[in-house]
Amino acid sequence: MADHLVKVGNVGELAPGKMMQVIVAERRILLANVDGRYYAVDDTCTHEDASLSTGSLRGALVKCPLHGSRFDVRTGRATEEPAEVDLKTYAVLLEGDSILIEVPGSKNP
Repeated sequence: MADHLVKVGNVGELAPGKMMQVIVAERRILLANVDGRYYAVDDTCTHEDASLSTGSLRGALVKCPLHGSRFDVRTGRATEEPAEVDLKTYAVLLEGDSILIEVPGSKNP
């Protein structure tokens, strides 16, 4: 199944320094606004099954609320233990005021 762009929100809904969870094709995805640029990564910590969207965002680093692992939302890279596995990233595009992410196997509604 091909990748599709899926609208997950509007630019004015997510202020710089904020993040939120979106569900696309049964995947929990973290959408973050870092200095006006949007990034999307898997929302589940690779160390434990914790939602990163309930953690904290400092600059481009999201901190897991469970054990403190940190990930760079720009690259998905695990930057602080105990997590050692990087997060999957998703392409984010802006179309007008719409925020779109490209997700494998999703269908554009």
